[in-house]
Amino acid sequence: MADNKKKSLQVKTGDRVMVIAGKDKGKIGNVKKTMPSESKVIVEGANMVTKAQKANPMAGTQGGLVKVEAPLNNSNVMIVCPACEKVTKVKHEMKDGKKVRVCKKCGEQLDV
Repeated sequence: MADNKKKSLQVKTGDRVMVIAGKDKGKIGNVKKTMPSESKVIVEGANMVTKAQKANPMAGTQGGLVKVEAPLNNSNVMIVCPACEKVTKVKHEMKDGKKVRVCKKCGEQLDV
């Protein structure tokens, strides 16, 4: 069943996150890309897979095996608060008429 609703994720591109499940559990990295429709995120240095790449003489790329980051489910990552340096859940608050993300542990604003 295709779900055409736009989903929202707790993490955004550029957030520092920790992988909390899977083969890379405990790794910390920045979010490179988010895919809300699929509920997936790509984290730098996490979930590395080997991919066969075909040579393209026109673009000047060599063929061979390359390591790339594969998407992770967003439920397998948690935000690391920049202020308290702890893994935390996200709380939403209204500040100056805007909805912002806040660390549940220290109360520091996550959106800059």
